[in-house]
Amino acid sequence: MATDSWALAVDEQEAAVKSMTNLQIKEEKVKADTNGIIKTSTTAEKTDEEEKEDRAAQSLLNKLIRSNLVDNTNQVEVLQRDPNSPLYSVKSFEELRLPQNLIAQSQSGTGKTAAFVLAMLSQVEPANKYPQCLCLSPTYELALQTGKVIEQMGKFYPELKLAYAVRGNKLERGQKISEQIVIGTPGTVLDWCSKLKFIDPKKIKVFVLDEADVMIATQGHQDQSIRIQRMLPRNCQMLLFSATFEDSVWKFAQKVVPDPNVIKLKREEETLDTIKQYYVLCSSRDEKFQALCNLYGAITIAQAMIFCHTRKTASWLAAELSKEGHQVALLSGEMMVEQRAAVIERFREGKEKVLVTTNVCARGIDVEQVSVVINFDLPVDKDGNPDNETYLHRIGRTGRFGKRGLAVNMVDSKHSMNILNRIQEHFNKKIERLDTDDLDEIEKIAN
Repeated sequence: MATDSWALAVDEQEAAVKSMTNLQIKEEKVKADTNGIIKTSTTAEKTDEEEKEDRAAQSLLNKLIRSNLVDNTNQVEVLQRDPNSPLYSVKSFEELRLPQNLIAQSQSGTGKTAAFVLAMLSQVEPANKYPQCLCLSPTYELALQTGKVIEQMGKFYPELKLAYAVRGNKLERGQKISEQIVIGTPGTVLDWCSKLKFIDPKKIKVFVLDEADVMIATQGHQDQSIRIQRMLPRNCQMLLFSATFEDSVWKFAQKVVPDPNVIKLKREEETLDTIKQYYVLCSSRDEKFQALCNLYGAITIAQAMIFCHTRKTASWLAAELSKEGHQVALLSGEMMVEQRAAVIERFREGKEKVLVTTNVCARGIDVEQVSVVINFDLPVDKDGNPDNETYLHRIGRTGRFGKRGLAVNMVDSKHSMNILNRIQEHFNKKIERLDTDDLDEIEKIAN
């Protein structure tokens, strides 16, 4: 039964992937194995080391899986560049003396793209057939996604044209671009501005640097972006947007955006107060799996997310759960981003009740029905120390939306018990032991 349903699921996922022909990231095929679990053809070649975070892929994934703005109750912090700025006492838009340079930070899904697209559209003079707005994106795929937003928001502006300065878009040498907005990756945009002279940078009125945190994580992009910015006129409006605001992003932003206003979304402290935490003592991987089965047999779980340390463990666990008749979705790092988005969407819609994943693949996924998070492997950093931030993000998924959550940690060695104790100390929260062989005890935790 489980295998049949997964055969159908694979067909649906492949259909979803084919519909997004513009966003091919890897030439890999998806298929279901004999256990009915989705894998890609390169699975056997991968090592089972901890996956490395790919910020660009994660950012694209967030854009693909979010069709609406996220609800956000966080405080907005505005840092004006000048104590005498009209922003302190402004009563009308005219008094704002727009445009002004801006650095803005907020999480994915809060409308950053719409904000800077609106800024570009408001400055364009369609009668002038040359580039007036320049937008940098860290990757080809993210540039295409932003381009879609520009096309949608500018569809009632028929004179407005958009050009993509990305790999593969080759123009004749000496040609001048007539499109008013250019979006592209730093390397190609730099070539178009300097070497090939397709763009006259001195005519640019708005310069947008999107996904700054992704940009600085990509080799060469930081230097290229600064070189482009130095070609622009002094009165060009500079806008920089980022989902995170680490020191490295802030230093980069200050180099690119002179004399800015800064808008930051104050992060609310994530809390473990609404989450009941337990640990289960086991002696092997098979015992951990049996404890998981006992848990499922005793309490009603709407949807669960199960985190593993390696792809190999995640694949094995998904296969075993599928054999037991569970509707399982597997997120694996070698899947194309569009395929991951399709898996997440199915899980959101409740077509699968269990999502097995490594930590990297599931960053930023909020699913309201998730009532239980299981750490099949405790999160550790590359040196084997407890990764407290990842632990908080993982189990925080189940305490959201004003509901009480349940987190269960599998402990299978002295080392993992030590990791758990250090996590307890860090958060100053007791993690109770749970005996999954005692049916009454399991039932109590669900109440």
